[in-house]
Amino acid sequence: SNHPDGTEIADFYVRAIRTGPFVFVSGTTSLDPRGNVVGGTAAEQTRATLAKITTALESAGARMADVVRMTIFVTDITDTDAIVGEVAKVVVQPITSTLVAVSALARPGLKVEIETTAVVAGQP
Repeated sequence: SNHPDGTEIADFYVRAIRTGPFVFVSGTTSLDPRGNVVGGTAAEQTRATLAKITTALESAGARMADVVRMTIFVTDITDTDAIVGEVAKVVVQPITSTLVAVSALARPGLKVEIETTAVVAGQP
């Protein structure tokens, strides 16, 4: 089942898709529904991004505690500690993760994008 949140920038994808016990959350940034970047620092953008991810997971019947994987894209590798510090506040269980520096994200000013996978135990 599909779970859009109104901040998607293209018609062909949604924020999250639930298939069986799996919830896949698209690469998510701090963009608001009007396409504006929320947060000036990497930490602020990460907090806003994680809030969107949490909402997307909940819309698909999952929680942050169900997350098993995150892929984090950053435009400045020196922001890693700030970003990881924010992620550590909401992800308390062991997960797999990859953090990659990229030259740019979807809109100028974006510093972080996070793609997330969750598995809802005991759910078909």
